[in-house]
Amino acid sequence: MSEKPKISGPLSRGAQVIADYVRQLPTTPGVYRMISDTGEVLYVGKAKALKKRVVSYTHVDKLPIRLQRMVSQTATMEFVHTHTEVEALLLESNLIKKLKPRYNILLRDDKSFPYILITGDHDFAQVKKHRGARKPKGEYFGPFASAGAVNHTIQVLQRAFKLRNCSDNIFANRKRPCLQYHIKRCTAPCVDKVSKDEYADQVEQARQFLSGESRAIQEYFGKLMQKASEAEDFERAAEFRDRIKAMAAVQARQDINVEGLGDTDILALTQKGGQSCIQVFFFRGGQNFGNRAYFPRHDKAEETDTIMSVFMAQFYENKPMPKTILVNIIPVEKALLEQAFALKKDGAKVTISKPERGQRKRLIEFVEKNAADSLARRMTMQASEKRHLIEVQKLFGMKKTPTRVEVYDNSHISGTNQVGGMIVAGPEGFQKNAYRKFNIKTAEKSDDYGMMREVMRRRFSRALKEKVPKESEDWPDLLLIDGGQGQLSVVTQTLKEMGVYDDVTVVGIAKGPDRNAGREQFFMNDRKEFSLPINDPTLHYLQRLRDEVHRFAIGAHRTRRKNDISKSALDGIAGIGAKRKRSLLLHFGSAKDVASAGIEDLRNVDGISQSIAEKIYNHFNE
Repeated sequence: MSEKPKISGPLSRGAQVIADYVRQLPTTPGVYRMISDTGEVLYVGKAKALKKRVVSYTHVDKLPIRLQRMVSQTATMEFVHTHTEVEALLLESNLIKKLKPRYNILLRDDKSFPYILITGDHDFAQVKKHRGARKPKGEYFGPFASAGAVNHTIQVLQRAFKLRNCSDNIFANRKRPCLQYHIKRCTAPCVDKVSKDEYADQVEQARQFLSGESRAIQEYFGKLMQKASEAEDFERAAEFRDRIKAMAAVQARQDINVEGLGDTDILALTQKGGQSCIQVFFFRGGQNFGNRAYFPRHDKAEETDTIMSVFMAQFYENKPMPKTILVNIIPVEKALLEQAFALKKDGAKVTISKPERGQRKRLIEFVEKNAADSLARRMTMQASEKRHLIEVQKLFGMKKTPTRVEVYDNSHISGTNQVGGMIVAGPEGFQKNAYRKFNIKTAEKSDDYGMMREVMRRRFSRALKEKVPKESEDWPDLLLIDGGQGQLSVVTQTLKEMGVYDDVTVVGIAKGPDRNAGREQFFMNDRKEFSLPINDPTLHYLQRLRDEVHRFAIGAHRTRRKNDISKSALDGIAGIGAKRKRSLLLHFGSAKDVASAGIEDLRNVDGISQSIAEKIYNHFNE
């Protein structure tokens, strides 16, 4: 019988590091982190018994190649002890999303979902789209899968229930009804065309509609339409008819209807070529609020029930829980997930199940087909992107095919509101969650070279401070600079000063003599400037990257300029918050009139004391 080959080198050293920690570990729940010698977190895991789980990594001959590679890179470990395995699960998913370890299954696209907010801090509630922390008072309905789904539903609410969507400031300053009133999408509470009680009824009907009681509201409007028709008030009958049609349009858009679905999320996972797609459909009050596809990063050998389990833990880490989650693959830690989700839902039961028959099984099959279609489209797109990146490698003489391309551009108007933009592209197309904007702070006005120097310093000083490994997916292979030889020289000098020039390829792209698309010139430090044939597919790809960063930088500049324009002269006065500023503007009409007001005039405004009036007066007159 032949002897087992002895394990040596980095793998043996990593296993010994782990073994040294195992001796000190308790058999209690907790979370562990494996860390490389550069400080990179390689893996985050959780365990019901830390000692039993971590010791498995020392039996390296039983580990798959992926985990052997991880062990060989492990230089140290960190541990957090928890009271229960549920707490460990919640902490693990939080750390994975925060640290993005390379050996974990990772949910990469994690944009927050939009909601519909019916405000609760005004006598006449406003209906609007909301994304982010739920700080404003009111009722939130969602999540919706996209801003488009929210916008469509808000349009329905305006047509069916005639709720206002104007801001409180506009509402307070209206003297006559706006266009929304004349096209019958608002009852104009701003100018007393409807009483507070009547408007409250409109709001309540909208709440019921968003809560899934649309059939009852339709029947109610149907009775009112019939009553108006019998009274020969045909104009009012037509109004109710149009409102019923608006609600019916939403139901017509539902891809599938299942009785008693209530608040349910439906998740279906499909795989092909070592990649996975998880399609998520949101149903609230039985209504389809849209869907979104996710493509978690994972090893090709990972089991589907493990992928589903880890995805669900990360996906719901910062989202409100539905009552029911339907899946096509039962997650490996189903019972533990249900306990964790119930904890997030303040003790209310959350069930995870796989339907085996009836309407719900057909619904799962429908979602699964959507997942398969999304994955097929993604793989087709990836194949195209990879071909382009291979040609980029050949064009610029790179040692390997780039997986992260960063493209830079600056935007300003006569030196004002200077902004630098960075977009990122790779084998999966544009990585929009990695885009960055840089509000220029130190460069002189209209100094394009100074702006580019500042952007490079800020981008790479941050990476060096965080010790981002040069071989990680967050380190660029190629920098594409929108500009010619001058910009290229500035970037080159800056990168050399920071000691990172040898770790990236830098290329400048500038429009040709007539600044026409198709005559772009490319600049590199080790060769003469060159151009490509006008119909070259690689040129079109690089133009697409340049146009995207141009769009992003201009958009960031416009946002900054808009914010500057919207700033009030009252913003710089200590002690003047949003409430007092609003009172002053409502009383005087504009910041200019506030600036010219006397102390006694200022004293006549609600909330403005003698000392505050003097402070405002002195601010504008000293």
